[in-house]
Amino acid sequence: MSFFQQIVEAFLIKLLGGTLRKYQRITKKILAQLPKYQKMSDDELKAQTDVFRQQLAAGVDLMALMVPAYAVVVEADTRVLGMTPYDTQILGAVAMQYGNVAEMRTGEGKTLMATMPMYLNGLSGPGNFLITANEYLANRDARQMGRVYSWLGLTIMAGTSENGEDDDDRDKSAIYAADVVYTTNSALGFDYLIDNLAATQADKYIQPFHFALLDEIDAVLLDMAQMPLIISGAPRVQSNLYQMSDDAIQLLTEDEDFERSEDTKKVWFTPQGIDFLAHFFAVSKLLDKTESDLYRHLVLALKAHYLYTRNRDYVVEDGEVSLLDVTNGRKLPGMKLESGLHQAIEAKEHVKITPETRAMASITYQNLFRMFPHLCGMTGTAKTDAEEFRETYNLDVVVIPTHKPMIRTDKPDKLFVTTEEKVYASLDIVQAAHKKRQPVLLETGSVSMSNLYSRVLLQAGIPHNLLNARSAAKEAQIVAEAGQPGAITVATSMAGRGTDIRLGKGVDEVGGLLVLGTERMNSERVDNQLRGRAGRQGHPGKSVFYVSLEDRILVEHAPKWVARYRRKAARKEKDSDTPRVLHKRRFRYLLHKTQMSAQNQERSGRFQTLQFDEVFRVQRESIYNTRNRIMQMDADDLDQIIEELLTTAVDAYVAKRSEHNADEVADFVINHIDYGFAIHRLIAEREVTYSHSALRQYLEKLVITQFKLQHKQVPSPTQFAYFERLALLKSLDNAWIEQVDSLQQLKGIVTDRSRGQRDPIYEYQKEARRSFRTMRADFALRAMTLLLLSQLQINPKDGTVEVVYP
Repeated sequence: MSFFQQIVEAFLIKLLGGTLRKYQRITKKILAQLPKYQKMSDDELKAQTDVFRQQLAAGVDLMALMVPAYAVVVEADTRVLGMTPYDTQILGAVAMQYGNVAEMRTGEGKTLMATMPMYLNGLSGPGNFLITANEYLANRDARQMGRVYSWLGLTIMAGTSENGEDDDDRDKSAIYAADVVYTTNSALGFDYLIDNLAATQADKYIQPFHFALLDEIDAVLLDMAQMPLIISGAPRVQSNLYQMSDDAIQLLTEDEDFERSEDTKKVWFTPQGIDFLAHFFAVSKLLDKTESDLYRHLVLALKAHYLYTRNRDYVVEDGEVSLLDVTNGRKLPGMKLESGLHQAIEAKEHVKITPETRAMASITYQNLFRMFPHLCGMTGTAKTDAEEFRETYNLDVVVIPTHKPMIRTDKPDKLFVTTEEKVYASLDIVQAAHKKRQPVLLETGSVSMSNLYSRVLLQAGIPHNLLNARSAAKEAQIVAEAGQPGAITVATSMAGRGTDIRLGKGVDEVGGLLVLGTERMNSERVDNQLRGRAGRQGHPGKSVFYVSLEDRILVEHAPKWVARYRRKAARKEKDSDTPRVLHKRRFRYLLHKTQMSAQNQERSGRFQTLQFDEVFRVQRESIYNTRNRIMQMDADDLDQIIEELLTTAVDAYVAKRSEHNADEVADFVINHIDYGFAIHRLIAEREVTYSHSALRQYLEKLVITQFKLQHKQVPSPTQFAYFERLALLKSLDNAWIEQVDSLQQLKGIVTDRSRGQRDPIYEYQKEARRSFRTMRADFALRAMTLLLLSQLQINPKDGTVEVVYP
């Protein structure tokens, strides 16, 4: 850290210290008001909601109501839930209302703390969301904490399905009309995208965004920031090259036909491999433009085999490939890799290859939550990334003191040479804890490693629970038992998990919960979340990490000398069965430095994603605003925009022609203006082929004539306006689908241009603007085609208009 950075950091610490004192003074005011509301009857306390809403309607600012509203909720929590928020919980709630991230140790009661800002903002009506880590927590908290909001007169809904229900069964109109909604980031994101594909205003259900409180905010806005939510549906032409490409890749030899980078994140063909594949497929040159589709499928197959690992990046169940969440090991239902990579993995696993589809709509969590005018969050681990929160989201991190002193013991890491040594050494500590009936929470970095530990424990005769993507349905039960005497729980990442761990009787006497991490994650913050599962609310606990030089983070991010040492150690014979623990000075700070390197890479990637998506955001908002205007337009406004679009479509066609052949012009007219157009009419009026202006005037006359004929078929202005609106929306959506798909593909293309010393962000901006101009012309042409070539028929029975689109 530079001297200047140290000065800035010191200034910010001092500033935030003063801010915390301000929040503490407000907390004291809230506590001072409590006796007033404690004296009220239940009906009097409930009536305060109407009092607050009347004050808001009279123009009182929401922040001015914070002190009395918080005091009301504290008393309501006591009466309804039997739980009174601590001073520190009220302090955290105040910090969040001021638009901060409240860092509060795990087990300090963030769920109860959230009732205060959620109630205050819920007074303003719909548009307020508490975002939780998963559906289980969203439904649990909506059910438990929702009793308080309902008791006080607010409406509360869970925005996610429950117990395996289909998402389509949710009453989205009721959900998004509620004052307070408990939901997940993915449910809200997908609902937002679907809402903006609605055909009519009546089909839209999402209210304007007002307030979002994110639980585990670091997991959503940092760990998952680069994961775009994509709605796919427009099918591509299906390829039969996936299986053939997969068969060919399995014939290749590593380091001869293809190579992998040292961090194992990239893979490429060697010249020898390209020659072999060209011979295999009997093509003269594999890299010729004519063979680009075959080469693309071969690259996808290569990536599927050597960059994606079963039970680490995905699982295969019931003949389907399901992606895994990198932050917690859960399955991501409905989500697929883009650009054919998912289909390549399906070919690799010999399951049914699903149709490859186009992206219809897309948004990242970064841009989804930046749409909220009031954003805040809470987590047990945010201070390590405070600078990024401030730069990207304008959120400061406020560390909330613990209610009771934290007495957990965090032991130094134990570093071993091989994974095998690490596994057996960690087994020893589990056996020792099991003998004295101390509960153990053992975390692994992947589904395959959790299965391996489970088998090792079974061989040792140690009963345990296994929590990973395959046992997610039993999560609540497994977590509830994790703190009982003698309980051994093997789990993938605990981000968003473990909040319900309760220590059983006698556990404190044997040292509390033992947290054993068997692999360091890329972020120190995620490791701290795991540590935080022990030593909650003043209970004793212990945490330790057992890691090896073969762990993923050290393979991908460690200095090159580590790989050389690993290879040398692998060749060296062990002189005993004792695991080799690395104590030398050079290994002391290795994990910390490697983690910092990984964090910096991920932060750089998130920043680049944000820059890419900023371009996408501008275009997406333009399209969505246009859709909303079209849905709200009256007949006169629709006629005006249609006139402009028809003129644009004609101008675009004429501008592309250097000279005008009668056959080509007739083809354009028949395909976009009038099916019944006769070419002899055009030949008889040959002057249209001599100049752009003459052709433009001729086509515009045809367009106006045909549009009037369409209008005559539907005399009712209301019905014809409805047809116009649907034609415009359908045209805009189809043009936007092509644009979304182009932008998704463009990201990968411009990233490769950085090898040619070109700025990928500038290249993306330039190409995206050009593509958007093309899309607007495409929208105009699609609109003209639907408006003029659609067949309109009035049903004589009920007078409805039946439309057959071209």
